[in-house]
Amino acid sequence: MPVIYIDNRKHEISAENKNLLEVCLSLGYNLPYFCWHPQLGSVGACRQCAVKKFKDEGDKQGRIVMACMEPVTDGMRISISDPEAQEFRASIISWLMINHPHDCPVCDEGGECHLQDMTVMTGHAYRSYRFKKQTFRNQDLGPFINHEMNRCIQCFRCVRYYRDYAGGKDLNAFASRDRTYFGRHTDGPLESEFSGNLVEICPTGVFTDKTLKQHYTRKWDLQNAPSVCVHCSLGCNIIAGERYGKLRRVVNRYHSKINGYFLCDRGRFGYDFVNSPERVTQPLFRSDKNDEYVTSDPDKIIREFRKAISESDKVIGIGSERASLESNYALRRLVGADQFYQGISQKQLQLTTKALDIMQHGSARIPSLSDCSRADVVLILGEDVTNTAPMLDLAVRQAVRQKALKKAEKSNLPLWSDAAVREFIQDDRGPLYISTPGQTKLDPIAAAVYRAAAFDSARLGMTIAHEISTDAPLPDGDLAADIHDLARRIAQDLQGADRPLIIAGVSSGEPAILDAVSNIALALKQKKQNADLCFTFPSNNSLGLAMIGGQDLDKAEQAIGSGKKDSVIILETDIYRHLDQQAADRFFEKCKRVIVLDSVRTQTVKKADIVLPATTFAESDGIVINNEGRAQRYFKIFPEKKEIRESRNWLKDISTTETDRENFDELVTKLTHDLPQFKGIETMKFPENEKIPRQSHRFSGRTSMNANIRVSESKPPTDPDSSLAFSMEGISFYNQTSYLPLVWAPGWNSAQAINKFQSEIAGPLRNGESGIRLITPLSKGEEFFRLKQNDREKTTDGFLVNPVYHIYGSEELSSYAAALSSRIPEPYLAMNPDNARRLKIADGSIIELKSGKTSIRLPVRIEASLPLGTVGYPVGLPGLPAFDIPFYAEITKVEG
Repeated sequence: MPVIYIDNRKHEISAENKNLLEVCLSLGYNLPYFCWHPQLGSVGACRQCAVKKFKDEGDKQGRIVMACMEPVTDGMRISISDPEAQEFRASIISWLMINHPHDCPVCDEGGECHLQDMTVMTGHAYRSYRFKKQTFRNQDLGPFINHEMNRCIQCFRCVRYYRDYAGGKDLNAFASRDRTYFGRHTDGPLESEFSGNLVEICPTGVFTDKTLKQHYTRKWDLQNAPSVCVHCSLGCNIIAGERYGKLRRVVNRYHSKINGYFLCDRGRFGYDFVNSPERVTQPLFRSDKNDEYVTSDPDKIIREFRKAISESDKVIGIGSERASLESNYALRRLVGADQFYQGISQKQLQLTTKALDIMQHGSARIPSLSDCSRADVVLILGEDVTNTAPMLDLAVRQAVRQKALKKAEKSNLPLWSDAAVREFIQDDRGPLYISTPGQTKLDPIAAAVYRAAAFDSARLGMTIAHEISTDAPLPDGDLAADIHDLARRIAQDLQGADRPLIIAGVSSGEPAILDAVSNIALALKQKKQNADLCFTFPSNNSLGLAMIGGQDLDKAEQAIGSGKKDSVIILETDIYRHLDQQAADRFFEKCKRVIVLDSVRTQTVKKADIVLPATTFAESDGIVINNEGRAQRYFKIFPEKKEIRESRNWLKDISTTETDRENFDELVTKLTHDLPQFKGIETMKFPENEKIPRQSHRFSGRTSMNANIRVSESKPPTDPDSSLAFSMEGISFYNQTSYLPLVWAPGWNSAQAINKFQSEIAGPLRNGESGIRLITPLSKGEEFFRLKQNDREKTTDGFLVNPVYHIYGSEELSSYAAALSSRIPEPYLAMNPDNARRLKIADGSIIELKSGKTSIRLPVRIEASLPLGTVGYPVGLPGLPAFDIPFYAEITKVEG
């Protein structure tokens, strides 16, 4: 191992290809910096990380070097505490602070500002600049980000992240003389789906969380807990903060295998649905479907629930892909396994079950999000990942750089030297191939794009598999010569890759897509090539629900008797998002009693006879399974109110007369006993008799928060379900657990404090990563799928309707968040311009879409990227009905 000496202390280091700053931080030294970031590399712009470097043991003079630009060599001798180095760092911070305003007491970044930390660390206390400071005009950057340009210290982190890392185009540095401005060319919302990371990337208060500003509180007064994002299937780790019973913000929680240092904007700003006026906050009851709701107390509503069950011939349960494993299990246990149904359509169940089977028995590796970012060839079939699994988009953007990075490494360029590497590789990218029905945000960096309906994308995939191995069957029918050439090109690149990655999902509604990617993975395996196969799913616990089992909603409707004496318990599911209007109405008409447990007022809630207010992720504990089969536990940020309960506790109270509720660990033990496929999650426990504080040691106001009610201090609530305490008392979580309720270390108040918890910079946490992988491919007796001719009969002369997804609007819960709702597009129907001309339809014309007995009128949006004969339907937008997509429909012009 290389040996280095820091202030005459000997250190053996295992890290290779690291710069000196990374090594010093990994060893626990406090060395200030601004422009460097673990994911962005080094550019040496701020000059703040200066140290004294010596030639050898006899050298007493040394020279000043920038630690972030200095490669580590065996025998290196440096000094951080050298007086000359300290004086140099102090002078640098003095220059950087020349124009910085004295607004720490009113700055939104106060209390977790990296600039504050580094200023204190450097010893800078007094300003020597007596002249007029530069001032700038702040911009309106949309509903997510607040802009305060006068706090900028020109570290260039923002544009390096936004443009170089995240691929955004509308934020830049505008400079003239000594004036540098970081913003857009004009006011307007930032276009990148990852703009919210500027809040944590910026070391000062230039970019701050505008949603937090609406209900601001000091960061040390937030009560926090580790949680898991609920807005897609990737399972990104988050820390959520609460004050006065209101969720105030979400920030990133580092996980080296999943989201690393970043979140998408839906995950960061979608939390506000917890505070929505559409929350269900009281138990509601009505004796007749035509009556108005009556607010009821919990004990009375439980009696009514039991009465409804006892008077029914049959009670079925509808599970939820956005509810925890424990809540779904509690419902299954209440109604019985035979009467438990999944709250999804027949097609979605078919797709999810097929994907799960491929994951469990297929030949491909199941990659984490971090693994995806290290792929060197990527094929995406039928999935618009930017809108269905946004952080996967960010991973793919890093993956396309891998081949070029290998070239730079062969030229002896250290990969941490970001400016040099980017200058060397220029626009050189590794192969990315995309086949989707419409345009995606990743198209500009793709080597080739194939525009086709999902079934035709599957035919391309089958042809790729055949090009790799002739054992893989060709699809029926002939492919155009250029498409066959594309398949051959993709096959060659996949075979030549060190780490090929294939991405697919269930959002296309086409089972043949899953068959095709399975064939490609198996064909590569026959050629001794291991592929990574990444699937995406609609919701945060889609895979968990599939692993529990149960039939679909269509079967649930058939199970309800015609005599209207059967009742249904619906767990956190809006039936109208999974069945068309007529089918959903028919389902509810057949039920004697409809009991709904949910947190927001959905269409299904409005159909209920009994409504039980369920907690959101912020007020509950639970386990969910992400898209790679990783079970992860989340924790309540604040206790639920008396009238609101966790779904599992409502169901427990209904099913038994016992006064003592089983705690979380007891329920998980029973779950794993009854459902062995979840074996292992019972180990995700905290040490007993050790409480970890949810509140920072600086937390203030606990004695005065409720002074208007009572002056004496109340006892903090207890949490029987975890070792997290609703107080600032408890053991130090510093290096004690991988479940971090907040990130803080002495001298490090900002998000940069995470370096104190890592085994090495950008490496795993010292106490291991949270979560347990439950799925390992068995690769037993796998065979190639044969693509059957498309069995969707074209019954009309209409168009093939393909799904279109939007990061803001297609996901259910985030649509209730105020900031995100302003970014949701108006309902529309997308059409190819050639088809529009043929039908004499202009952009904005009102047209009617008819499928069976369902029809809907929508304005047209002309989209040149759509294939001929197809239209795009924006799935999930508020107010739009659900369809069994893809399907054929008639399109007629109405007006315009």
